[in-house]
Amino acid sequence: MPNEWIIDILADLKAFAELNGMAATAAGLDDAMLVTLAELSSLEARGRSGEGALVRAGHEQKAGNVTHLFAGRGLA
Repeated sequence: MPNEWIIDILADLKAFAELNGMAATAAGLDDAMLVTLAELSSLEARGRSGEGALVRAGHEQKAGNVTHLFAGRGLA
């Protein structure tokens, strides 16, 4: 995955939040990592199928439905 650097940044932010007692922020960043992984995977799959480029300037297309990721947490 060529854009995995964003996951590293989110992980660093989460570690900072955990070390500084920011539990809600850490949980939010954990969720953000899940959504980011799902979106990057979706973009990568679309790129392989020829439906679109991996890197876009805006939000012209939706990356996919990630509701199932949060169903087990009672957030969906």
